[in-house]
Amino acid sequence: MTAIEAIRARRSIKKFTAAPVPREKIELLLELAVLAPNNRMTAPWRFVVLGPEARAAYGRAIGVRKSRKVEDPASAQTVRDRALADAVGGPLMIAVVQKLADNLEIREEDYAACWMAAQNILLAAPEVGLGTHVRSGAVFGDATVTEAWGVAAGERVLGVISIGEPESVPDAKPRAGAAERTTWLA
Repeated sequence: MTAIEAIRARRSIKKFTAAPVPREKIELLLELAVLAPNNRMTAPWRFVVLGPEARAAYGRAIGVRKSRKVEDPASAQTVRDRALADAVGGPLMIAVVQKLADNLEIREEDYAACWMAAQNILLAAPEVGLGTHVRSGAVFGDATVTEAWGVAAGERVLGVISIGEPESVPDAKPRAGAAERTTWLA
């Protein structure tokens, strides 16, 4: 698969099989992640492969956040239970953690580098028979999550990548073409 083919074939996988992900495949994806460009060679990333307890912490945190929107206590509990079950029973998850530089310019460069490392994982996964789905959001700053995942002061979780064998691969979603989003300047 060429790089162009990998970019065009990338999809967010929502449903995974129960097949375990071989450690060797994850190690390969992580080795490819750290080849991402990073200005000043800061290597600002850290990856946390989340086991069942770490995924349960995420499930509890996301469940609490989602259940706040539900008024009925029984329904709110159902939301929390479902979030926990989904997190624990779902595919392998890797947290992308950024080491926060004191210099704000470097911190912004490092933020971009961490996402480029994540993109390397997303693009390489299909070649080894895996699918991915990325999640980001405020839940990754939740103390329940950061403590369970060993996130230190001076670090932040940018998001998680769910990885597993795809149950199915969705069709591409329609997107605006580059011409509609490009300005050529003289």
